[in-house]
Amino acid sequence: MPAFTRVQLGHGSGGRLSRELVEQVFLKGFANPALAPLEDAAELTLGGARLAFTTDSYVVTPVEFPGADIGRVAVCGTVNDLAVKGARPAALSAGFILEEGFPADLLKRIVASMRAAAKEAGVEIVTGDTKVVEKGKADGIFINTAGVGLIPAGRRLSSAAVKPGDVIIVSGNLADHGVAVMNARNKLGLEGGIKSDAAPLNRMIESALRTPGIRAMRDITRGGLATVLNEVAGACSLSAELDETAVPVSPAGRNACALLGLDPLYVANEGKIALFVSPAAAAKVLKALRADKYGRNAVIAGRMLKEKKPQVRLRTGIGGSRQLLMLEGEQLPRIC
Repeated sequence: MPAFTRVQLGHGSGGRLSRELVEQVFLKGFANPALAPLEDAAELTLGGARLAFTTDSYVVTPVEFPGADIGRVAVCGTVNDLAVKGARPAALSAGFILEEGFPADLLKRIVASMRAAAKEAGVEIVTGDTKVVEKGKADGIFINTAGVGLIPAGRRLSSAAVKPGDVIIVSGNLADHGVAVMNARNKLGLEGGIKSDAAPLNRMIESALRTPGIRAMRDITRGGLATVLNEVAGACSLSAELDETAVPVSPAGRNACALLGLDPLYVANEGKIALFVSPAAAAKVLKALRADKYGRNAVIAGRMLKEKKPQVRLRTGIGGSRQLLMLEGEQLPRIC
């Protein structure tokens, strides 16, 4: 992988360029065992307790869009990053970078939305920070959230633990968040009632984890499902095969992606996860997911295979196959 000389917009996409930035700069600069797996949250052991710790920054524009806003996305994204590591989220921090002149009423709405999302998840925002920069030095509001959660004894989830034959479960329809934000940003007037899927998934995940056999879970955010599968395939040295006819996308979402020239497999989500599950446990895990309002459309979308060269491919509806690489460049700028 050649060294880059300047940061590009695509380095924030969650795809191949993001991986390049992390590996060449941050992983090398901050090298340590907790960081090395590059999963959604780091695992730490403190005083005999196993903790998950994560942080993320949110720069979406517009800050309000159908179904959610930057505040709800910030809380849900951090809660979900903890939950897919098997942790029970305990507390969050919130840092705000505000541009001079940002409307106070809008800020109050965002804070109220964060409070509501945190209440739904059963966590509290317990610390934070605020900075104000001159007008023109930011884009209204940026939010950083960090979170900590306790991992129960005996619970271990890791992409490296995925085994051949494991099934890939997707918890619901893909692409709604990315399409909703793009529709609002560009005033496209797309119909079909597409809304952001931003949601705290920790209660649904905790219910699914009562069934043994879940090897790993990943939050499907920037870079979409295709990028997540490439990351997992690399971690466990297996191939991932998706069934195109099984991948869940709503009719409105599929039509919007076709109109905009987007592939739903690469569009960001804020309320969907991928689970890697032993075949024997798949039916019970699916039942648990579907019992929750955020998992009603959960499906088995593929499987993991042992092959000479790990890759991700899509088995198409007409019987063909095509390789799915990590997201190249930036499909949808400022999506989360």
